[in-house]
Amino acid sequence: MAPTLHLVRHAQGYHNLSVANHAIHDPSLTPFGEQQCRDLATKFPYHDGVEAVVASPIRRTIYTALLGFGGDLEKKGLKVIGLPELQETSDLPCDTGSTPQELAKEFEGKPIDLGLVKEGWTSKKGKWAPTGKAIEARAKEARIWLMSRPEKEIVVVTHGGFLHYFTEDWADCNRFNGTGWANTEYRSYNFSSHEPAEAHLVEIEESKKRRSMGAKPLDREEKAQVQPQATVPVAEKATQEPAVDVRANI
Repeated sequence: MAPTLHLVRHAQGYHNLSVANHAIHDPSLTPFGEQQCRDLATKFPYHDGVEAVVASPIRRTIYTALLGFGGDLEKKGLKVIGLPELQETSDLPCDTGSTPQELAKEFEGKPIDLGLVKEGWTSKKGKWAPTGKAIEARAKEARIWLMSRPEKEIVVVTHGGFLHYFTEDWADCNRFNGTGWANTEYRSYNFSSHEPAEAHLVEIEESKKRRSMGAKPLDREEKAQVQPQATVPVAEKATQEPAVDVRANI
């Protein structure tokens, strides 16, 4: 049976403080962001069921995973699994990760598995390009990889912009400067029983109620109607409307 995913947006990073800070390469968390992680550790209701923690290998997501789920890692002997496909959508410095060597040095002795983080994952070219087509493809690849995992419940820590591609849900995508997800917000999803090759996600009812979704959620066709501008490849911007900015200001 496919696992339940608890999706988490990272805590506040220094790039969230100002547009100027988007020029910071791979920024870490602010002190307030670290407090958000401690609050997350306290309020997250599914610790007992968590069997794996997976994160984008960008520093702010790694630290969110380590601080927010450190108790699970220690108690259950787990490591944060770095999954490059979960990285953020833009090629700005703040959305560009560090090399495998830099990450290995910084997180030496920490419970993190960087085995999937290879040279070139920061290139922002090919599968890592900041285009709608490429982002959709790696979001799908990440979903399929997670769907094949043996664990029953998995925490996935990633980014506000990427979460819209990952969930294929564009509702409220500009609520927080380009995303509908607040820092350290978490939502829970199951994989749909149809179209397993696409590994589509369906938010569970408890998760919807927890975040007070009073309105009827968008169905697949309605989601598609609000998505197109967000998936226009960069190369096509000269002749089409610009993509929704789900870049590093989130």
